[in-house]
Order: sequence, then C-alpha cells, then structure tokens
Amino acid sequence: MTNYVIETNDLSKQYGDVLALDRLSLSVPQHAIFGFLGPNGAGKTTAMRILLGLIQPSSGAGRMFGRDIVTDNLAIRARVGYLPQQPAFYKKMTAREALRFTASFFYTGPQAQVEERIKETLNLVGLEAKADRPTGGFSGGERQRLGIAQAQINYPDLLILDEPAAALDPLGRRDVLTIMERLRKYATIFYSTHILDDVQQVSDAVAILNNGRLITQGPIDALLNGNGRSFFTATLRGESDGLYQAVSQQPWVRQVETVHQNKLTQWQIEVTDETAAEDTLFRLLAQTEGVAVIAYGQKKYELEEIFMQLVEGDNYER
Repeated sequence: MTNYVIETNDLSKQYGDVLALDRLSLSVPQHAIFGFLGPNGAGKTTAMRILLGLIQPSSGAGRMFGRDIVTDNLAIRARVGYLPQQPAFYKKMTAREALRFTASFFYTGPQAQVEERIKETLNLVGLEAKADRPTGGFSGGERQRLGIAQAQINYPDLLILDEPAAALDPLGRRDVLTIMERLRKYATIFYSTHILDDVQQVSDAVAILNNGRLITQGPIDALLNGNGRSFFTATLRGESDGLYQAVSQQPWVRQVETVHQNKLTQWQIEVTDETAAEDTLFRLLAQTEGVAVIAYGQKKYELEEIFMQLVEGDNYER
C-alpha cells in the first residue's frame, strides 16, 4: 500500500506543437491539503483533467489510490469529488434539489438516508438556511460552497478543486477555506489556485508548476524556510564599519548583504547556525558603541516571495 493518494511519473500532454504538461512527477500524501500552484497557463487544469480521466496523457504514467489513472479510471472516479472552476447549476433548482440530483448517481438506498446525507452536506458548507432557495439567486461564494457540497456528496476519499476561491470576495474566500479545513478529516484535498495567501493559510504541502513543468514540491514549512537557508535582518544607525568586520568574522555567518538608505544601514545576515545566531547576534549588535539598532529580527519568507523567485528564475532559465 502506498502513503500517496496521487502519484505521477513523467506525465506529459502535447497539443500539436504545444507541450502543455512536461514530465510531471507528483506525490500527494494522504489526508493532506495540497496546493497546486502556478501562473495562468502553467498546466494545472490540464494535469487535473488527466487525473480525472477527462483527457488522456501523451506519455508518462499516474496512479491514484494505487490504481492506474488510464486503465482503472472508472474505479478511481467512484472515490473522487470534483469542483470545476465555475460550477453551474440549474437556476430553478434549489440547493437541496441540486444535491438530490447529484446523489441519485451514487445512492440507491432508502430515500430517508439520502435526504439525511443531503442535510448533513448542506450543514457542512453552511447552506442549511438556504437549502430550499433557487440557486439562480445565489452569490458567487454560495455557488462555490454548493459546488463543494456537490463534490462531497458521495463521501469521496479525494477532493479535486479547481480554483475554489477564484473571483470571490474576502468573505467568500474565508468561507471556502474554512470548509476545506473541515473537510480535511474526511478526504485528501488537492486544489489549484493562484491566491498565494490562501495557500499559506491552509496547505500542508504544495507543488509549483510553470510552463507545464514542475519547479518544486514538498511541505510548505520547508518551502517557507528558504530551502534550509536562515537569515537575520538588522537596521542600524551610526558608524558600522567596525561592527561589519566583527559580524562577518563570526564562524556561523556565511555572508552579510548591506544596503545604505536615509542615513541608515540595513543588513541581511545569512547564518549557518541558527542557534548560535539567536544566542549571540543581537548582543553583538547592541553592545557596539556608536551604533544604534533600529530594527532586528529573523527573516520570515512569504509564499509570494518564494513563488516569484522560483517562477522568475525558471522563466529566465528557459
């Protein structure tokens, strides 16, 4: 048995002269919220459509739940819920009727049990108060929540969500993220997005795609740690040349980058031993006569910063 719900090996898709997906090798662990990131046109939707069996790969292989995504696709689909980027509903149907229609494809048991499942799912996404209103009057956020409910109606082991919070206002995005957090105890969640702040809030692991090619993947904490590199920043006022020499000569300092601005000196100090830096660095800065420490701290990366570095670097290489 594998610990991965999704595994792909050199998965590729060619449309004429366009290589939409270039040797994608992914590993999505069980019970994770996995963010699939990339700029528009990076190949995210193409990859999702291949995993769902909606299109065939040109080359490479993939497995979901240990089954081949091409030869065992029907068995895979029975365990997957899918939310397209823009879910659509019959406008005259109520939310309850829409879920009842979807449930009819999965359940043949007593109707009372089906209705209980519909009620449970509406509660899960916070639409119980609007269950009997026509979907034509729903807001964008309410349609997204109903789309997630529809994808969840068959108790899937894996939810594939294509841009679940795209085009929503901050409240709608918050609601969708809250639902994703609730669902994680029931299913693995694999979702594409370009809203990096959302990813940083809820994801356990990420993969970044650009020009159809995987740039990096792994736990988000490791990615935000700058791939193991550790930096401290300091803003100083006063004559700091002597202090620069003292800091640079510390055995745990790899390099010090300096910027002068408005009579202040800003340092970014890369260290090889984070514990030694925590114990010593600030004391070394603060006890130097003639130098005032205006600001100091350990540099924390934001996902957007990492994302831009990786994507821009990848574009440059190409």
